Amino acid sequence: MNIIQALRDAIGLDPTTRADPDMARVIEALKGLDGKPIESCTVEEARAQPTVADAASLVIQADGLSPEVPGVTTRDVTYAASTGDRAARIYMPEGDGPFPLVLYFRGGGFVIGNLDTYDATPRAMAARTRAIFVSADYAMAPEHKFPAPHDDAFAAYRWITEAAASLGGDPARIAIMGESAGGNLAANVAIDARDGDLPAPLAQILVYPLASSNLMQASDLQNANAKPLNVSMLTWFMDKLLAEAGDVKSPMLNLLSADLRELPPTTIINAGIDPLESDGEKLAKRMRDAGNVVTNTIYPGVTHEFFGLSAVVQAAVDAQEFAAARLREAFAAA
Repeated sequence: MNIIQALRDAIGLDPTTRADPDMARVIEALKGLDGKPIESCTVEEARAQPTVADAASLVIQADGLSPEVPGVTTRDVTYAASTGDRAARIYMPEGDGPFPLVLYFRGGGFVIGNLDTYDATPRAMAARTRAIFVSADYAMAPEHKFPAPHDDAFAAYRWITEAAASLGGDPARIAIMGESAGGNLAANVAIDARDGDLPAPLAQILVYPLASSNLMQASDLQNANAKPLNVSMLTWFMDKLLAEAGDVKSPMLNLLSADLRELPPTTIINAGIDPLESDGEKLAKRMRDAGNVVTNTIYPGVTHEFFGLSAVVQAAVDAQEFAAARLREAFAAA
């Protein structure tokens, strides 16, 4: 064992003992599903492992709760991405449109996950904001190396700006949102819109975004062994994503080195038991230093992936409402 790993183990030993009771129940349920560590898996095995969504379903069943979100209907469509047709799911609120529209990118380290795994966030947020949420899938590594996921995200935003009216949305009220790897994609979409010929989103919501390839930050050490995301998993994801070693220095992955001027009002939400907490804090500072309006907050007793757990974790309810309020403000000002 090298010195760095020994330091991480000493500092980050069982960080989920800091979880609040709601979050702890989900983590215990996840442990009970006996999944293999992602970093020890082949890609095919990793994609078949139990997820936080699976664990939340067990807690929901145990408490006799309903996972349904009233007032939201869905339909699945496809859009023309850079890597071919990709799936997207439209979450439609009740009532008469046109509605504001939010393009959402899921997490999964650019390697695992799908629209079903990350169904809870856009479903709940569509109800809270009374906006159409469109969850756009994207190419995954290692079949499609960097920057293929980003190219698909750019194509998804172009599609949304062109198709907003036909989807029942208001083309003048479009925002973006992403979780984890999807938070990185959303931030890159805002940069691409600024530098290209597309209208800027009115706001962006970045939930525990990946913003740096530096795995020696404070939260990496403190939460090195956290669940459901740990530092070894981050290394595994990057190994699968990168086409060549130099890609790790790209400002698309290292957002802290990107040109962050003239971006839309930004909300960054982080979990306290998460290797990516430092990424979010540093990104908020860098964006403020570049002259942007940034709101950021950390929910200390929860882990990575908490945001979509509003059915069973109170902090997720609070975080979703916080994000929804920021979106409603942006839409009202348009």
